[in-house]
Amino acid sequence: MGKKQAETGPLSRRPDNSAFKQQRLPAWSPSLTAQTVLPTFYILSLVCLFLGIWLLITVENTYELKVDYTDAGTCDRCVEMRKHVLHTRMTCTCSVSFYVPKTFLGDVFFYYGLRNFHQNLRRYMDSRDDAQMVGRKNNLKAPSSYCAPFDRANGVPIAPCGAVANSMFNDTFEVTYHPTNEPEVKVPLHRKGISWYTDKNVKFRNPPTNNTFTLRQAFEGTIQPLYWQRPVYELDDTDSNNNGFINDDLIVWMREAAFPNFKKLYGVLNRAQGPFTQGLPAGNYSVSINYNFPVEPFRGQKELVISMVTWFGGQNYFLPIAYLVTSGLILVAAIVLTTVYVKVGRKGKNMEE
Repeated sequence: MGKKQAETGPLSRRPDNSAFKQQRLPAWSPSLTAQTVLPTFYILSLVCLFLGIWLLITVENTYELKVDYTDAGTCDRCVEMRKHVLHTRMTCTCSVSFYVPKTFLGDVFFYYGLRNFHQNLRRYMDSRDDAQMVGRKNNLKAPSSYCAPFDRANGVPIAPCGAVANSMFNDTFEVTYHPTNEPEVKVPLHRKGISWYTDKNVKFRNPPTNNTFTLRQAFEGTIQPLYWQRPVYELDDTDSNNNGFINDDLIVWMREAAFPNFKKLYGVLNRAQGPFTQGLPAGNYSVSINYNFPVEPFRGQKELVISMVTWFGGQNYFLPIAYLVTSGLILVAAIVLTTVYVKVGRKGKNMEE
């Protein structure tokens, strides 16, 4: 009787009397002394210093050129037009000349850059319907409430819905090379394959179609976002297979930037032809711009960014500066600890004085 009470009483919840459950396993408890801690601090400081210098040299060898075209060249008249009329199907074309002082060797990447555009606001980032972007019919005709007020226009569902898609960057560029004593050459760009593989093949899909059911019919009953100049199934004039939710430009834009000043990939230099087999040669260039994206309402700036990449990526000083600052902080802490140790003495014998 007493044994049965013990099995059902408080003692029944006691862990087994084993080394693991009673926490009697052997453990290593290091003794932190000045002889072990101070050398570790100095070594970590040197490691961060070398990494910072190495990355800084790598970034310095990554060449990047920025062409601000907000109101440069002949784009000032487009600024005035967009300042007063944000939503219009009228196209304003302007051009800006620039000079490339040295050759971009190897692969060259063309980006569009925006300044003072905050894509990292929570309400802005939430204003999208990921279920709609994978082609679900129900969400196509009934967008998520997160998209409001960009979910419907005059009662008609918007595709793609939300503030992120509605504010999609829609300037286009045509870069021309002007060699000395030779005819001008259009710079060829690869405009497809610029998005992440997982985005293109997993996160974004068009509504199902077949041989008799076109992409236009798949989006029937929906309307384009308010500030768009063409519907989603006509985003790409040159390739019908790059339209709809799988359009590369749309996918790149829908991946929100973490900072208000950012750049996003526009195209990659096609090195298979002309004088561009080795890269982008030095010389005079001009860029023709279909000026559609207004920046006056948020006091922003627009730029064309041309960059080469290394194993580290593009030109970004954040990581090397972070390593150098960390090295300095660790070094200061090591010097302070060394001074305290020398002042106090071993085992704190000078503390009694």
